[in-house]
Amino acid sequence: MGKTSKDKRDIYYRRAKEEGWRARSAFKLLQIDSECYIFDGVNKAVDLCAAPGSWSQVLSRKLSENYKKALEEGEATPPKIVAVDLQAMAPLEGVIQIQGDITNTATAKHIIAHFDNTQADLVVCDGAPDVTGLHDMDIYIQSQLLLAALNITTHILRPGGTFVAKIFRAKDVSLLYAQLKIFFPYVYCTKPSSSRNSSIEAFVVCKNYSPPDGYEPHMLNPLLTHEPCNFEKLTGVNRLVVPFVVCGDLNQPDSDTCYPLNFEGKEYKYHEPVQSPIAPPYEEALSLLEDRSTDFRKADVSVIIDNDRPISLSEFKEQARRKQKCIIEKVEEEKADENQEDVLNTLSLDVLLNLNISNENNDLENK
Repeated sequence: MGKTSKDKRDIYYRRAKEEGWRARSAFKLLQIDSECYIFDGVNKAVDLCAAPGSWSQVLSRKLSENYKKALEEGEATPPKIVAVDLQAMAPLEGVIQIQGDITNTATAKHIIAHFDNTQADLVVCDGAPDVTGLHDMDIYIQSQLLLAALNITTHILRPGGTFVAKIFRAKDVSLLYAQLKIFFPYVYCTKPSSSRNSSIEAFVVCKNYSPPDGYEPHMLNPLLTHEPCNFEKLTGVNRLVVPFVVCGDLNQPDSDTCYPLNFEGKEYKYHEPVQSPIAPPYEEALSLLEDRSTDFRKADVSVIIDNDRPISLSEFKEQARRKQKCIIEKVEEEKADENQEDVLNTLSLDVLLNLNISNENNDLENK
């Protein structure tokens, strides 16, 4: 695939590189904020499942803007952002990184310690499992990941805070909505315009964190099952139906459309990705390729090894052409031999028939 293929196919991927975002998912959080105002009054934020760091970049930029506005009005506290992921992530200025498991109590304590034993104003989670291709399995694993994120959120989010997370809209998604409604009176399902229409992904925006009376957060119950009395506030259709909000300007590019490289009258210029993967699965293959004496990545040095002897590409093509010609000639000879045998068999059969007929006639004459 050429370098420009993905730029042409995905306008948001191209724009992310041009604007300095690590991934196109940054636009999803920006478009959610344009409708739900999730950054208003936020000074401390946590990004769960943060790698490669595009949402952490958005948090850093938005909270810095809030801080500058607060300084103009008077005294202000510098913002704090904590990013958590199992994988290593390239450093970001102004972002504290924790490489840990969100299902571990120690991770929650580590996050709170960075906030001077206070809780966060906003928790976001753009995590998703590796897709298996089995849709029911993918939806189930995603729901469990969402519940794990909600579980640690009950430890680190202050009352009145906001929680944003990725969700897969499936037939049983209303059960997740009901569980979220236990802790948040305001739950919205949002679909940013940068999220492909062909994808079942959406994002839940949960506001005004209000845990049930007497609720004590713990990591021992990831399914968040509680006594029936905790569901009493949800009656009728409110248990299952939540508002659906489309985020982003309708005039913005369509995430499912292929656009020309010279889009909106701008001359196209290729940009390298903002941050390359730290430990990609193909890292070993790249190292093996670099160790080879011959650089196969350059088109002008196309060399193929034949019996430990280097030959040029043109010589290899000539050898292949000769071999192909020999094979064709051999096949034609075999077909000719088969046709000749068929002719001989036919002739021998006719001869035998003629002999039989002549013998019968001779017998009749003798009689």
